[in-house]
Amino acid sequence: MARTREIKRRIGAVWTIRRITKTMQMVATAKFTTAVLRDKASAPYTFKINRLVAEALSASSDFSHPLMASPAESPKRERMLVISSTRGLCGAYNAGVLRAAWNAIGRIQADGRALEVETAGKKAVGFLRFHRISISRRHLFGDKPAYDDIERLAQRYIDDFTSGQLDSVLVAFMRFESTARQVPEVIKLLPLEPAASEVSETDRARALYDFSPSTDAILTDLLPLAVKTALFQAFLDAVVSEQVMRMVAMRAATENASELHKTLTRRFNRARQTQITTELMEVISGAAALN
Repeated sequence: MARTREIKRRIGAVWTIRRITKTMQMVATAKFTTAVLRDKASAPYTFKINRLVAEALSASSDFSHPLMASPAESPKRERMLVISSTRGLCGAYNAGVLRAAWNAIGRIQADGRALEVETAGKKAVGFLRFHRISISRRHLFGDKPAYDDIERLAQRYIDDFTSGQLDSVLVAFMRFESTARQVPEVIKLLPLEPAASEVSETDRARALYDFSPSTDAILTDLLPLAVKTALFQAFLDAVVSEQVMRMVAMRAATENASELHKTLTRRFNRARQTQITTELMEVISGAAALN
Protein backbone atom coordinates (compact mmCIF):
# COMPACT_ATOMS: atom_id res chain seq x y z
CA MET A 1 0.00 0.00 0.00
CA ALA A 2 2.82 2.36 0.89
CA ARG A 3 4.47 1.71 -2.47
CA THR A 4 1.33 2.60 -4.45
CA ARG A 5 0.93 5.82 -2.46
CA GLU A 6 4.52 6.79 -3.23
CA ILE A 7 4.05 6.09 -6.95
CA LYS A 8 0.81 8.07 -6.94
CA ARG A 9 2.58 11.05 -5.35
CA ARG A 10 5.27 10.87 -8.03
CA ILE A 11 2.62 10.74 -10.77
CA GLY A 12 1.04 13.91 -9.38
CA ALA A 13 4.40 15.68 -9.15
CA VAL A 14 5.38 14.73 -12.70
CA TRP A 15 2.03 15.90 -14.07
CA THR A 16 2.41 19.24 -12.25
CA ILE A 17 5.87 19.67 -13.78
CA ARG A 18 4.45 18.82 -17.19
CA ARG A 19 1.83 21.56 -16.86
CA ILE A 20 4.52 24.07 -15.89
CA THR A 21 6.85 23.17 -18.76
CA LYS A 22 3.95 23.16 -21.23
CA THR A 23 2.97 26.66 -20.10
CA MET A 24 6.56 27.87 -20.36
CA GLN A 25 6.76 26.41 -23.85
CA MET A 26 3.65 28.31 -24.91
CA VAL A 27 4.97 31.57 -23.40
CA ALA A 28 8.36 31.11 -25.09
CA THR A 29 6.62 30.43 -28.42
CA ALA A 30 4.63 33.65 -28.15
CA LYS A 31 7.74 35.66 -27.22
CA PHE A 32 9.71 34.02 -30.02
CA THR A 33 7.06 34.99 -32.57
CA THR A 34 7.24 38.63 -31.48
CA ALA A 35 11.04 38.68 -31.26
CA VAL A 36 11.66 37.05 -34.64
CA LEU A 37 9.41 39.62 -36.35
CA ARG A 38 11.50 42.44 -34.84
CA ASP A 39 14.72 40.68 -35.81
CA LYS A 40 13.65 40.10 -39.41
CA ALA A 41 12.40 43.68 -39.71
CA SER A 42 15.73 45.08 -38.51
CA ALA A 43 18.10 42.74 -40.38
CA PRO A 44 17.62 44.25 -43.90
CA TYR A 45 18.20 47.76 -42.53
CA THR A 46 21.41 46.68 -40.79
CA PHE A 47 22.59 44.90 -43.93
CA LYS A 48 21.86 47.93 -46.11
CA ILE A 49 23.73 50.28 -43.76
CA ASN A 50 26.80 48.03 -43.91
CA ARG A 51 26.53 47.81 -47.69
CA LEU A 52 26.26 51.60 -48.05
CA VAL A 53 29.33 52.01 -45.87
CA ALA A 54 31.25 49.50 -48.01
CA GLU A 55 30.16 51.20 -51.24
CA ALA A 56 31.06 54.66 -49.97
CA LEU A 57 34.46 53.44 -48.77
CA SER A 58 35.13 51.86 -52.15
CA ALA A 59 34.54 55.28 -53.72
CA SER A 60 36.80 57.06 -51.21
CA SER A 61 40.03 55.16 -50.79
CA ASP A 62 41.78 57.85 -48.69
CA PHE A 63 38.98 58.33 -46.14
CA SER A 64 39.88 58.07 -42.45
CA HIS A 65 37.66 58.25 -39.40
CA PRO A 66 38.24 57.84 -35.63
CA LEU A 67 35.88 54.86 -35.52
CA MET A 68 38.09 53.03 -38.02
CA ALA A 69 41.36 53.80 -36.26
CA SER A 70 43.54 50.77 -35.62
CA PRO A 71 44.45 49.96 -32.00
CA ALA A 72 47.69 51.35 -30.66
CA GLU A 73 50.81 49.21 -30.70
CA SER A 74 50.55 49.01 -26.90
CA PRO A 75 46.83 48.59 -26.23
CA LYS A 76 45.62 50.29 -23.08
CA ARG A 77 42.24 48.68 -22.50
CA GLU A 78 39.62 46.55 -24.20
CA ARG A 79 35.97 46.27 -23.31
CA MET A 80 33.70 43.27 -23.74
CA LEU A 81 29.92 43.22 -23.49
CA VAL A 82 28.53 39.75 -22.68
CA ILE A 83 24.85 39.33 -23.62
CA SER A 84 23.24 36.48 -21.69
CA SER A 85 19.74 35.71 -20.44
CA THR A 86 18.27 36.82 -17.14
CA ARG A 87 16.23 33.65 -16.64
CA GLY A 88 17.27 30.03 -17.03
CA LEU A 89 15.61 26.95 -18.54
CA CYS A 90 16.75 27.86 -22.05
CA GLY A 91 18.88 24.85 -22.92
CA ALA A 92 22.49 25.48 -23.89
CA TYR A 93 21.95 29.17 -24.66
CA ASN A 94 23.95 30.63 -21.78
CA ALA A 95 26.56 27.87 -21.87
CA GLY A 96 27.35 28.62 -25.51
CA VAL A 97 27.59 32.39 -25.09
CA LEU A 98 29.61 32.23 -21.87
CA ARG A 99 31.99 29.64 -23.32
CA ALA A 100 32.69 31.89 -26.32
CA ALA A 101 33.17 34.90 -24.01
CA TRP A 102 35.45 32.94 -21.68
CA ASN A 103 37.65 31.80 -24.57
CA ALA A 104 37.97 35.39 -25.79
CA ILE A 105 38.77 36.60 -22.26
CA GLY A 106 41.46 33.94 -21.99
CA ARG A 107 43.09 35.05 -25.24
CA ILE A 108 43.07 38.70 -24.16
CA GLN A 109 44.56 37.91 -20.76
CA ALA A 110 47.18 35.63 -22.33
CA ASP A 111 48.29 38.57 -24.51
CA GLY A 112 48.69 40.74 -21.41
CA ARG A 113 46.00 43.21 -22.43
CA ALA A 114 43.78 44.98 -19.91
CA LEU A 115 40.09 44.11 -20.11
CA GLU A 116 36.92 45.44 -18.57
CA VAL A 117 33.73 43.42 -18.84
CA GLU A 118 30.12 44.58 -18.97
CA THR A 119 27.10 42.30 -18.85
CA ALA A 120 23.55 42.32 -20.17
CA GLY A 121 21.62 39.61 -18.33
CA LYS A 122 21.99 38.10 -14.86
CA LYS A 123 23.34 34.70 -15.91
CA ALA A 124 26.60 36.24 -17.12
CA VAL A 125 27.04 37.94 -13.73
CA GLY A 126 27.02 34.66 -11.82
CA PHE A 127 29.40 33.01 -14.28
CA LEU A 128 31.94 35.84 -14.20
CA ARG A 129 31.77 36.12 -10.43
CA PHE A 130 32.50 32.40 -10.12
CA HIS A 131 35.61 32.88 -12.28
CA ARG A 132 36.61 36.02 -10.33
CA ILE A 133 36.23 38.36 -13.30
CA SER A 134 35.32 41.89 -12.18
CA ILE A 135 32.29 43.49 -13.87
CA SER A 136 32.40 47.20 -14.57
CA ARG A 137 28.73 47.67 -15.48
CA ARG A 138 25.54 45.63 -15.62
CA HIS A 139 22.65 46.22 -17.99
CA LEU A 140 19.12 44.82 -18.13
CA PHE A 141 17.17 45.46 -21.34
CA GLY A 142 14.51 42.74 -21.04
CA ASP A 143 12.88 40.70 -23.79
CA LYS A 144 12.13 43.76 -25.93
CA PRO A 145 15.27 45.92 -26.05
CA ALA A 146 14.41 49.44 -27.19
CA TYR A 147 16.56 51.02 -29.89
CA ASP A 148 16.89 54.24 -27.90
CA ASP A 149 18.45 52.37 -24.96
CA ILE A 150 20.86 50.45 -27.19
CA GLU A 151 21.73 53.65 -29.05
CA ARG A 152 22.74 55.34 -25.79
CA LEU A 153 24.89 52.34 -24.88
CA ALA A 154 26.54 52.34 -28.33
CA GLN A 155 27.12 56.09 -28.13
CA ARG A 156 28.96 55.66 -24.82
CA TYR A 157 31.17 53.03 -26.44
CA ILE A 158 31.81 55.37 -29.37
CA ASP A 159 32.70 58.26 -27.05
CA ASP A 160 35.06 56.12 -24.96
CA PHE A 161 36.72 54.73 -28.09
CA THR A 162 37.18 58.05 -29.88
CA SER A 163 38.50 59.71 -26.68
CA GLY A 164 41.24 57.10 -26.46
CA GLN A 165 40.00 55.33 -23.32
CA LEU A 166 39.50 52.09 -25.26
CA ASP A 167 41.33 50.37 -28.06
CA SER A 168 38.50 48.00 -28.98
CA VAL A 169 34.99 46.95 -28.02
CA LEU A 170 33.87 43.31 -28.28
CA VAL A 171 30.37 41.84 -28.02
CA ALA A 172 29.69 38.21 -27.05
CA PHE A 173 26.20 37.05 -28.02
CA MET A 174 24.20 34.31 -29.71
CA ARG A 175 23.66 34.94 -33.42
CA PHE A 176 20.31 33.72 -34.75
CA GLU A 177 20.48 32.05 -38.15
CA SER A 178 17.35 29.86 -38.09
CA THR A 179 15.14 28.01 -35.65
CA ALA A 180 17.48 25.04 -36.02
CA ARG A 181 20.77 26.93 -35.79
CA GLN A 182 22.06 29.53 -33.33
CA VAL A 183 25.77 30.31 -33.19
CA PRO A 184 27.64 31.88 -30.24
CA GLU A 185 29.94 34.62 -31.49
CA VAL A 186 32.31 37.32 -30.26
CA ILE A 187 32.35 40.22 -32.74
CA LYS A 188 34.49 43.34 -32.78
CA LEU A 189 32.16 46.32 -32.59
CA LEU A 190 34.98 48.87 -32.56
CA PRO A 191 37.16 49.73 -34.38
CA LEU A 192 34.77 49.45 -37.27
CA GLU A 193 36.01 47.06 -39.94
CA PRO A 194 33.64 47.05 -42.94
CA ALA A 195 33.94 43.77 -44.78
CA ALA A 196 35.56 44.12 -48.16
CA SER A 197 33.32 41.35 -49.47
CA GLU A 198 30.20 43.44 -48.92
CA VAL A 199 30.67 44.88 -52.39
CA SER A 200 31.82 42.65 -55.22
CA GLU A 201 33.98 43.82 -58.12
CA THR A 202 30.95 43.72 -60.41
CA ASP A 203 29.00 45.91 -58.01
CA ARG A 204 31.90 48.36 -57.80
CA ALA A 205 31.94 48.62 -61.57
CA ARG A 206 28.22 49.30 -61.67
CA ALA A 207 28.04 51.56 -58.61
CA LEU A 208 29.07 54.84 -60.18
CA TYR A 209 27.62 57.44 -57.84
CA ASP A 210 27.71 61.20 -57.65
CA PHE A 211 27.77 61.91 -53.93
CA SER A 212 26.07 64.97 -52.54
CA PRO A 213 27.20 65.91 -49.97
CA SER A 214 30.70 64.51 -50.26
CA THR A 215 31.59 60.89 -49.60
CA ASP A 216 33.44 61.90 -46.45
CA ALA A 217 30.39 63.72 -45.10
CA ILE A 218 28.14 60.75 -45.81
CA LEU A 219 30.54 58.30 -44.16
CA THR A 220 30.86 60.56 -41.13
CA ASP A 221 27.11 60.10 -40.57
CA LEU A 222 26.95 56.44 -41.62
CA LEU A 223 29.78 55.00 -39.51
CA PRO A 224 28.28 55.81 -36.06
CA LEU A 225 24.94 54.55 -37.36
CA ALA A 226 26.58 51.30 -38.48
CA VAL A 227 27.97 50.76 -34.97
CA LYS A 228 24.58 51.41 -33.34
CA THR A 229 22.63 49.17 -35.71
CA ALA A 230 25.20 46.37 -35.34
CA LEU A 231 24.83 46.45 -31.55
CA PHE A 232 21.04 46.61 -31.77
CA GLN A 233 21.00 43.66 -34.18
CA ALA A 234 23.17 41.67 -31.75
CA PHE A 235 20.62 42.26 -28.98
CA LEU A 236 17.72 41.26 -31.24
CA ASP A 237 19.53 38.08 -32.32
CA ALA A 238 20.24 37.27 -28.68
CA VAL A 239 16.59 37.63 -27.66
CA VAL A 240 15.35 35.48 -30.55
CA SER A 241 17.95 32.80 -29.86
CA GLU A 242 17.07 32.73 -26.16
CA GLN A 243 13.36 32.27 -26.83
CA VAL A 244 13.75 29.61 -29.51
CA MET A 245 16.15 27.61 -27.32
CA ARG A 246 13.82 27.92 -24.33
CA MET A 247 10.93 26.81 -26.54
CA VAL A 248 12.85 23.72 -27.66
CA ALA A 249 14.04 22.92 -24.13
CA MET A 250 10.55 23.20 -22.65
CA ARG A 251 9.07 21.06 -25.44
CA ALA A 252 11.64 18.35 -24.71
CA ALA A 253 10.93 18.63 -20.98
CA THR A 254 7.19 18.33 -21.60
CA GLU A 255 7.67 15.25 -23.76
CA ASN A 256 9.96 13.66 -21.16
CA ALA A 257 7.42 14.38 -18.41
CA SER A 258 4.67 12.77 -20.51
CA GLU A 259 6.78 9.64 -21.04
CA LEU A 260 7.64 9.46 -17.34
CA HIS A 261 3.97 9.89 -16.46
CA LYS A 262 3.06 6.93 -18.68
CA THR A 263 5.84 4.82 -17.15
CA LEU A 264 4.77 5.64 -13.60
CA THR A 265 1.12 4.97 -14.46
CA ARG A 266 2.00 1.49 -15.76
CA ARG A 267 4.11 0.87 -12.65
CA PHE A 268 1.24 2.02 -10.44
CA ASN A 269 -1.23 -0.26 -12.25
CA ARG A 270 1.08 -3.25 -11.85
CA ALA A 271 1.64 -2.50 -8.16
CA ARG A 272 -2.08 -2.05 -7.60
CA GLN A 273 -2.83 -5.30 -9.44
CA THR A 274 -0.26 -7.12 -7.31
CA GLN A 275 -1.78 -5.64 -4.18
CA ILE A 276 -5.32 -6.68 -5.16
CA THR A 277 -4.12 -10.20 -6.04
CA THR A 278 -2.42 -10.47 -2.66
CA GLU A 279 -5.55 -9.33 -0.85
CA LEU A 280 -7.71 -11.82 -2.77
CA MET A 281 -5.31 -14.65 -1.94
CA GLU A 282 -5.48 -13.70 1.75
CA VAL A 283 -9.30 -13.71 1.65
CA ILE A 284 -9.37 -17.09 -0.12
CA SER A 285 -6.81 -18.54 2.29
CA GLY A 286 -8.85 -17.30 5.25
CA ALA A 287 -12.06 -18.74 3.85
CA ALA A 288 -10.36 -22.10 3.23
CA ALA A 289 -9.02 -22.17 6.77
CA LEU A 290 -12.53 -21.62 8.20
CA ASN A 291 -13.85 -24.55 6.17
